[in-house]
Amino acid sequence: MKIVKHYVKIPVILAAAFLLGTGAAMAVDHLNHQSQSVETAAAGSNWGLSFQEEGKRPVGNASIEELAEYNAYFARDTEEKIIYLTFDAGYENGNMPAILDALKKHNASATFFVVGNFVSDNPDLIQRMVSEGHTVGNHTMTHPDMSKISTKEAFTKELNGVEALYEQITGTPMAKFYRPPQGIYSTDNLAMAKEMGYHTFFWSLAYVDWYQDQQPTKEEAFGKLLPRIHPGAIVLLHSTSSTNAQILDELLTKWEEMGYRFGTLQDFTGEA
Repeated sequence: MKIVKHYVKIPVILAAAFLLGTGAAMAVDHLNHQSQSVETAAAGSNWGLSFQEEGKRPVGNASIEELAEYNAYFARDTEEKIIYLTFDAGYENGNMPAILDALKKHNASATFFVVGNFVSDNPDLIQRMVSEGHTVGNHTMTHPDMSKISTKEAFTKELNGVEALYEQITGTPMAKFYRPPQGIYSTDNLAMAKEMGYHTFFWSLAYVDWYQDQQPTKEEAFGKLLPRIHPGAIVLLHSTSSTNAQILDELLTKWEEMGYRFGTLQDFTGEA
């Protein structure tokens, strides 16, 4: 990856992070307040963002152009008011049906990045996602720190396992869309994903929605998600969040009132 001599001021790791056990998972995400640069990506970096102007795309710790070399993305370079909705799904705790109901009401297609146990434990929800026009993406089989996986064999195993589960349920191949667990990546990881035919998706808008015992209020959620929305945003929300399930209908309405519409990640890849 080309070295860029700039540093992100306040990177924030915002992704699903789960320690997977037998039928259970525990969120372990955290905020990282240390400055990082794209120079660290070869060894392993946490995806980070710095929001500098309301309603504008934030600065990532890699640029759109740098990520494009690996078929990777965090936002679309556009002035069109279009939003790409994505959800990380590490396990199911009863909030997914309400999320799917809200998306259906707004005729909004989303991509759900799923961990292996979510697929095996929730075949009916996977079928519903597909039947209602959503895309199911790959969040790895066991949700490890992928930057520590150095061999192609181990990397491939993490993605192929989810593919196999998905195809058993749906009878169709899985979309080649990948999101690194915890947003931790390396350039080697990105290159291996590309070699497997995958497109890697980070995000340009998220908020702290994953702590089950510290769910944000509606006002706190809107305070982050409304002023920071921007043209071409890839939005990351967690499907385990009761707040997200409660506010999604109203949130989508508010974004529509701001002039936004909802696109699909296929816009980035040129796929139908």
